[in-house]
Amino acid sequence: MLPSTSSSDDLPSTLSPNKSSKLLVHDLVAQQAAASPDALAIATAQQEISFLSLEQRSNQLARHLQSLGVGPEVIVGILLPRSVGAIVAALAVMKAGGAYLPMDTAYPQERLAFIVNDAQPAVLITGPGSPALPRLGCRILNLSESDREIAKNPCAPFHNPATEDNLAYVIYTSGSTGQPRGVQVTHANLSNLVAWHLATFGLNHTDRTTQLASLGFDAAVWEMWPSLAVGASLHLPPDMLRMSAMSLGNWLVEKRISISFVPTALVEHLMTSAWPDHTPMRYLLTGGDTLHHYPSASLPFSVINNYGPTETTVVATSGPISAHESSETRPTIGRPIANVSIHILDENKKPLPAGTVGEIYIGGAGVARGYLNRPELTANKFIPDPFSAIPGARLYRTGDLGYFLPDGQISYVGRIDEQIKLRGYRIEPNEIVTVLNGHPEVKESAVIARPDANGAVRLLAYVVTTGGTPAVKEFRDLLRSHLPEYMVPATFVRLTQLPVTTNGKVDRSALPDPEPGNTLTEAEFIPPRSPLEERVAAMVAGVLGLGRVGMNENFFLIGGHSLLGTQLIARARDAFGVEVPLRSIFDSPTPAQLAEEIENLVVAKLGAMSDEEVQRALHQAREARG
Repeated sequence: MLPSTSSSDDLPSTLSPNKSSKLLVHDLVAQQAAASPDALAIATAQQEISFLSLEQRSNQLARHLQSLGVGPEVIVGILLPRSVGAIVAALAVMKAGGAYLPMDTAYPQERLAFIVNDAQPAVLITGPGSPALPRLGCRILNLSESDREIAKNPCAPFHNPATEDNLAYVIYTSGSTGQPRGVQVTHANLSNLVAWHLATFGLNHTDRTTQLASLGFDAAVWEMWPSLAVGASLHLPPDMLRMSAMSLGNWLVEKRISISFVPTALVEHLMTSAWPDHTPMRYLLTGGDTLHHYPSASLPFSVINNYGPTETTVVATSGPISAHESSETRPTIGRPIANVSIHILDENKKPLPAGTVGEIYIGGAGVARGYLNRPELTANKFIPDPFSAIPGARLYRTGDLGYFLPDGQISYVGRIDEQIKLRGYRIEPNEIVTVLNGHPEVKESAVIARPDANGAVRLLAYVVTTGGTPAVKEFRDLLRSHLPEYMVPATFVRLTQLPVTTNGKVDRSALPDPEPGNTLTEAEFIPPRSPLEERVAAMVAGVLGLGRVGMNENFFLIGGHSLLGTQLIARARDAFGVEVPLRSIFDSPTPAQLAEEIENLVVAKLGAMSDEEVQRALHQAREARG
């Protein structure tokens, strides 16, 4: 049996974080501002800000927040898009002594309202790009309306009353009870993550890093604070670039990024792509979903796979992934990071030997305080750590299955319960079911994730109705009003009843695959009307793993998303020899519209060719048809 370890020995330059230091993350950012005031701190396509400006602006806002009663253990909501202003706000909340509560501006109003009502923040920071919300029981601080008042505060540093035991931030995750739950993370938790990252990857002030995740996704914590704490520059790509692996890869090279975290779905493409030898990238970090492939041996940088629930401060295990000829085994999730322990336990919470699958339990410095306002759930998931000599130490029960390899690395197997990990997001199906069952014509429902014919995992919803045949648009509209877009199922299957096991639970293994006879459609099926439309419809159906697609069906409403959009673009390029912009998939999402867009691109391309080139292209097309 392998003992748990608290280091990642196969990562370069691994050092234990300095546990004696009491400097918190915002203190480290202030040190960088004092040492290199003119150095670039944050950059977007529209704005750049130096460390001095970051320090002064956050100090002014922090003083303003303190005047509103913000201090230790006081929660401050942040409802801002991914931007310089959002990072300034988060830093200011910590400087004021409070804990920031980040929320994704793309969340529907009902979800945002639930989070605010549950967390009861003393202040909710909004500004340009924030969605309009109904009246909530907290004070609203609109940065664009209060900028003059905030600017009256002194820029100089001031005493921060927070300690490492106080909350640093609260992030809401999907909940198995049908409602989101807030994870409380302390400064001590955050400091351990930052110290491990800086020591492990040798991050320094010359590095250029990225921030791709929305503020409401815990990966943003990992992206922002190590970079700013060490004086590196943080670069935010435009939103559209975050949806295309090819565009993002080009941007990473153009901006001379040296360390970047990229979600698994995009990394699967990036790590098998060709990269210029001169790229300054040293580490490409990934995590949030199961990594299925190994990187190309020609990559000029290292790919690091990471694993960790929100409840254990973003990262619990980490390890480099090398090129591998065998596809029989998936890449590992590495070893525990510094000051973190991993235990693989059986049903009786007894350690299992290497090679035996059990539940992953996480202990050590990353284990969060617990769930906000959920004492019973906290007691159930955060249990006493029998393997630690530290009084009060706890283990977090992940619900994930895995096993130790002989060399001490960990192989991730899957979930014990029904929780789904899809494109980097953690989804509790019960949260979707709760909303679906609120539809007046739904008696009961079930939601699962299942791979399609292409191997892509999709959310499927099964509904038993009261007798009518509601349009699938009604279900989508209902879900979108309550849940984020990534939680809206791609396909809706209508059943007369849900299959159940002998103990009365839904038998998910017996739920049928979607077929033309049981799948609810958007509207009346309209077949292709020309050979071009027929080819385009076949391409769309192939990418989505569907048997057929009507000409007026919206790509994004029948299971498509931006990553599949890039696959559709690649197929169009191969089939028609034209480069369809990703934006066109959003602007022309039906096969009929896309066929028209492709026809226009082909005509424009032919118009720019000589007669000889046209004849050659026609000849090649005839040969391609056989």
